[in-house]
Amino acid sequence: MEIDQHYRALGVDTLSQRLGGVEAVASRVGGEPTSWDIREVGDGNLNLVFIVSGDVGSVVVKQALPYVRMVGESWPLPIYRAHFEYYALVRQAKRAPGIAPEVYYFDKPQALFVMEYLHPHTILRRKLINGERVAQLGETIGQFCARTAFRGSELSLSSPEKKADVGLFSGNVAIPAITESLVFTDPYYGAEMNHHTPELSPVVDELRRSARLKAKVQRLLMKFTSNTETMLHGDLHSGSIMATDTDVRVIDPEFSQYGPMAFDLGMAVANFLMAYFSQPAHRLEDELEAYQAWILEVIEACFTHFDAEFRHLWQTERTGILFPKSLFEEQGNSADDACDALLEEIRLDALAYCGIEMHRRVLSLAHNADFEEIKDTALRAKLEARNVLMGQTLIMEPEAYCDLNALADLARAYNQQEVL
Repeated sequence: MEIDQHYRALGVDTLSQRLGGVEAVASRVGGEPTSWDIREVGDGNLNLVFIVSGDVGSVVVKQALPYVRMVGESWPLPIYRAHFEYYALVRQAKRAPGIAPEVYYFDKPQALFVMEYLHPHTILRRKLINGERVAQLGETIGQFCARTAFRGSELSLSSPEKKADVGLFSGNVAIPAITESLVFTDPYYGAEMNHHTPELSPVVDELRRSARLKAKVQRLLMKFTSNTETMLHGDLHSGSIMATDTDVRVIDPEFSQYGPMAFDLGMAVANFLMAYFSQPAHRLEDELEAYQAWILEVIEACFTHFDAEFRHLWQTERTGILFPKSLFEEQGNSADDACDALLEEIRLDALAYCGIEMHRRVLSLAHNADFEEIKDTALRAKLEARNVLMGQTLIMEPEAYCDLNALADLARAYNQQEVL
């Protein structure tokens, strides 16, 4: 897609002039645009993000750049990704109300949108590194994944509506290509932009020698590329979640596409497991056990509330072409067994996708601060090795850990394992 000739990247010095006349922005910020407080938030991998404050309130302005920000102009990236993030936010607001931020304004040629400023929310990853707890974290993420998975599929949508939406999102070519490469492929060979903790090399080398593992990952990539079950968030990690002590919101669906129902759930759980394995570097001994136990409770809640919400929607909102009531309830048959079987398949795939995400976050390009902020590289490698080996187990044997007690036991076992 060619860039509109009028496209200009925003800056702190130009934003008020460019957006001051937009009523949806000016009315929510208040005051004279020349007096707005504009702060660039520069921790994103891809985009420009600004917080704009005035007499009335604050908003967030997000604009796509024509390249990957963390790499630079040597990695071009279409600005149309902002359009699909906007489309995803609108759908998430409808399918999981109250969890995605509200969008106030969208400028397609400029690849920017203005949305709700979440305050006093902070990035969840930072809260987990700091040892802070968030009430109903697992419940909210499980429900978010269930609602978006179910309501974005033909369990709920009419066939024409869903197929039209798949057609719309199929235009988002560049972003899925990043996922297919950085998540599913690059961790398993010496890709150019890969990097990992040097002391982790023996574990990495052994991992990359496993043809069975790489074949299993590629089978999961086949599912990811060919399966359009539902609209995904696509990058649901702890940096895409903002929270207070009592409220949880999901942001940044810029990697949104149609894909397998299990993907978002697996990505979220992987990031909680990485937070779990990194804790010995962030917590004092007298705090460590209790906090790690809480993270395992969050993971259990993700799965149990996903299942509960999915079953509820199965009973109350199954209006699409899949498993229609005309084949089941209206003929005196229960559809419960069909729901059980589908949920079992979702959990199996979620665990396998979880393992892949646990690998890519320490072996590919974009790493997690949970591990990266550990300055002692020997300790970092030791904790990352536990994470990598558990990820491998989940990819190869997900059926052994569908039971949540077994999953927690596996995490505790690797947490005690001396790998390096």
